[in-house]
Amino acid sequence: MQDDKTVLHTSGRVGACDGQQAADLHALHSYWAGLCEGAEVPRRSDIDPRRIGGLLSNAFIAERIAPGVTRLRVAGLHLNALMGMEVRGMPLSSFIAPNAREAFALALVDLFERPARVEIDLHARAGLGRPEMTGRLMLWPLRSDLGDVSRALGCLVTQGEIGRASRRFEMRAVRVLPLDAETKGRRSLDLLPGGLRNEWRGRDAPRGRANLRVVK
Repeated sequence: MQDDKTVLHTSGRVGACDGQQAADLHALHSYWAGLCEGAEVPRRSDIDPRRIGGLLSNAFIAERIAPGVTRLRVAGLHLNALMGMEVRGMPLSSFIAPNAREAFALALVDLFERPARVEIDLHARAGLGRPEMTGRLMLWPLRSDLGDVSRALGCLVTQGEIGRASRRFEMRAVRVLPLDAETKGRRSLDLLPGGLRNEWRGRDAPRGRANLRVVK
């Protein structure tokens, strides 16, 4: 791959990923965490694809191009299969249903600006030629060679047949964990009324911009 912690269950739902995928995601998080120097975010150049193992086809590197906007620099074959085309250069939000993209953008802002790691439980509804799917998206911040936090290591695992591409997902649960919170004992983030809480919300979600509050 070249640049051009434990899995957290926040919704109480099952099926976002299977046991092997959860174990692989745990291992990938442990690899990323091992590259951190205290609270210092690893560099993009520190990532060795050989250490990603069984998740290589699910992994990707994304670049921040504006607040809340990222594009894929490198992506595994599973992401191409989900979209039915080569996804390199596309916005990461292409995999997210339009009604969830504002909340997704807020999570991306936290990913790079806090910085934080992000976990999202996903769901794709069944449709003509498209079986129901679930998935989990994990994002870890990275520094560029210039030292700014503008890259991300990501992994998208899914369950269910892809069927007719392209597949887009609604967000069932979002977890944002600032790096400094993890070093001081975990503090979770609640999103206040007007936006997300721990459960996502679907079409009937409130439309307001989410506000973050640290819950001790």
